Amino acid sequence: MARSWNSENATSSEGDKQGDVEKGPAAVSYVQEAGEVQTNLVGPRFIWSKISSWGVETRGIEPVPIEARTQENYASIFTFFWTMNFCLLSIITGMVGTLSFEMSLRDSSLVILFFCLLCSGPPAYLSTLGPKTGLRQMIQARYSFGLYGSIIPVLLNMATVTGFVVIGAVVGGQTLSAVNGNLSVDVGIVITCICTLVLSFCGYKVLHQYERFAWIPIFISIVIAIGCGGKHLSKQVVQPPASASTVLSFGGLIAGFIIPYGTLASDYATYMRSDAPGRRLFWYTFAGFVVPTVPLMVLGAAIGGAVPNVPAWAAAYETGSAGGILAAMLTPAKGFGKFIVVILAFSTLGNMAASTYSVSLNFQMIMPFLIRVPRGLFSLIIVAVVIPVSIKAATSFFDSLENFIGVIAYWSAAFVSIVITEHLAFRKGDATTYDQAIYNKARELPTGVAALAAGAVSFALIIPCMGQIWYTGPIAETTGDIGFEVAFCLSALLYLPFRWLEIKIRGRL
Repeated sequence: MARSWNSENATSSEGDKQGDVEKGPAAVSYVQEAGEVQTNLVGPRFIWSKISSWGVETRGIEPVPIEARTQENYASIFTFFWTMNFCLLSIITGMVGTLSFEMSLRDSSLVILFFCLLCSGPPAYLSTLGPKTGLRQMIQARYSFGLYGSIIPVLLNMATVTGFVVIGAVVGGQTLSAVNGNLSVDVGIVITCICTLVLSFCGYKVLHQYERFAWIPIFISIVIAIGCGGKHLSKQVVQPPASASTVLSFGGLIAGFIIPYGTLASDYATYMRSDAPGRRLFWYTFAGFVVPTVPLMVLGAAIGGAVPNVPAWAAAYETGSAGGILAAMLTPAKGFGKFIVVILAFSTLGNMAASTYSVSLNFQMIMPFLIRVPRGLFSLIIVAVVIPVSIKAATSFFDSLENFIGVIAYWSAAFVSIVITEHLAFRKGDATTYDQAIYNKARELPTGVAALAAGAVSFALIIPCMGQIWYTGPIAETTGDIGFEVAFCLSALLYLPFRWLEIKIRGRL
């Protein structure tokens, strides 16, 4: 019989009655018991039945019923986000502080620490709603944005998260190419994306198992890299004290790295028990953001600050970008160093696979009929799109990185603010007000007018506060980029009266 998540040594009788916790409504007709395939099915239905018997998650965006929320290993949410962030993406983001913003290591480190602590709270809080509601993160958004209104943040989220997958693919491809000059960056990108496809296709359970252990070889590899190249990290370029505008602009970049997790945080906790301790989940998730991100970003800032003063690193940066620098750091280890570089190249898989998984769920939210398409097939579509985009983005990586992360903080901060305000102010923090039965019923969900209006009106002030390479608003010229701070605060302030009016007119939530 199917085993539940309660324990590796015990079987849940309730789980046995329901089948595998990851088998959604579409999968019930395919698999009667774990490992047992219905042989009377033909064509695609038989194929999907066979795949689901191997442990691939078949549930899509359908709410997870309370009897299927059986996972008790709550610490797995920590290892999940730990592995997502314990990768080269964090190092590369830290490098932007010293390489692009030309800040000192000290100033970069302080900005990293403060903004990581500041921005990790909202997504950590949203992750606690997954077990309580059984709803994916962007499905929860329907209870404030409405069924059709939520399509707008879903599309924005797909672009955002896919962008992170592209960055991960570029970093992985460049790093693999740096190991062997005969392997092009393009081929490295393809290899990384194929590995991502396999993990994301399998779904929730496989992802949790992978993220639980994948960080171990990565941790060892980073320690070895520091041991080999650490002697050069003290050769920092002397920079003047950072201005307030520079601090806020780099801080906005850090926010763009962390706040978007709030658009998918619940996706990785929906199978946990409905009575999971909220405080523990919050701190597990918060630590999963802060503990790996701060030291790796600081390491990246140290590497970036030393690049101009270390000729070998500077040359590697010109030819191989970030991956080339890491390969240069491990040159003293010779052949073994190349092996370590390969491990570091694949460190992005944890982030890429989880992100691709969330985007595959988002596909089913665009149009109602898409829920009939198995989630795993959307992973294939995403990877097919990511490969050519990544190859193009690799030609000007750091410019692409800075432009992308800097912008996404604005909309994601507004979105997170609205969803949290809805939960705390109008639903009084009560998860039972999220009626699973209406998750796809437009007439019973909110209209979404209040949420969309709050987000749209807030951008009237956000735009003048934006500070990007391609545009600097009149307010940002004086203050630096304060767009995400304004987005978070103003969206909440506007949503309160707008939503109050919507509820008063409709007479219900």
